[in-house]
Amino acid sequence: MPGSANRFRFTGSDRWKSVLCVLRGLCGVFAVLASTVPASASVHKIGPDLYAYISENDSSANSTFLVSEQGILVVDTGLNTQEGRKLLDEIRKISPAPVRWIVNTHYHPDHRGGNSVVGPEAVVISTYETRAAVLNAPPDKATQSAPNGYVVNQVFSKGERLTLYVGNHEVQIYSPGPAHTMGDVVVYFPDQHAIATGDLFLTNSCPAMDQGDMENWIVALDHMLALPVEHVVPGHFEVATKNELQRFRNYLADLRDQVARMHGNGVSLDRIQKLLVLRAYKDFRQFPKYEATFKDNAAAYYSQLEHRGPQGKGRTAK
Repeated sequence: MPGSANRFRFTGSDRWKSVLCVLRGLCGVFAVLASTVPASASVHKIGPDLYAYISENDSSANSTFLVSEQGILVVDTGLNTQEGRKLLDEIRKISPAPVRWIVNTHYHPDHRGGNSVVGPEAVVISTYETRAAVLNAPPDKATQSAPNGYVVNQVFSKGERLTLYVGNHEVQIYSPGPAHTMGDVVVYFPDQHAIATGDLFLTNSCPAMDQGDMENWIVALDHMLALPVEHVVPGHFEVATKNELQRFRNYLADLRDQVARMHGNGVSLDRIQKLLVLRAYKDFRQFPKYEATFKDNAAAYYSQLEHRGPQGKGRTAK
């Protein structure tokens, strides 16, 4: 066929154009594939036999686990059985030992929903307030954990401390009293210079405030900062250091001081929310869906002050 050879002959420039087109197409395919592959949780060894499990699901809490041949201690188990299985799969990559202890840092479902999967025979350790909240939860919420596990709970209240030995490692478990919720728990690992905070700390993020006590929350953070800690496992988001913990504490203190001052001067909540100056924390994550914004935090503390009556003017930082 006349001219057919010329019709299919490529110049050097044409070849490169064709290659570039193919590469662009492949990049597009890879980008689509990457966007459809779900992110996976990450596990970080933060000390001898101690691991931080960082959930890829922001709605499900992080976990911390300490491994020994005799058994494993797990701090928080995620939102539900699906998240619990993901956590257990990661634990099993490291150790076949049974999960003997579970610490739930508070009663929110995203921290205890995987209990029945992660450690069906484990002793569940928490506060009286968490135990009561779980046992009194509506059936649809209670089934997200193992309510019968709370029958054998080791429970304690503010000021009490429980010390366990997992293998040769000491674990200190204590309640700072009402803070994020009415019954929070902190787990300190002195051998590893690490601490699991639950939602008393979130890395570079506004917290959601339950029926707790923000002033005592700041006191609890000050206590953590006084410990020789190098690794901080937050309730959500990436593992942190004291620098991020200090900044989170400063945020709560700045919020407290501003709201307490204006509340004491009779300023309305709506006006206070508009007058807040928190530019130093503008990079903090905020989640309106979970009432975890600067304005939400101000409203929660304002409500605490209102419930204290005329005496509720709050304390200011020194």
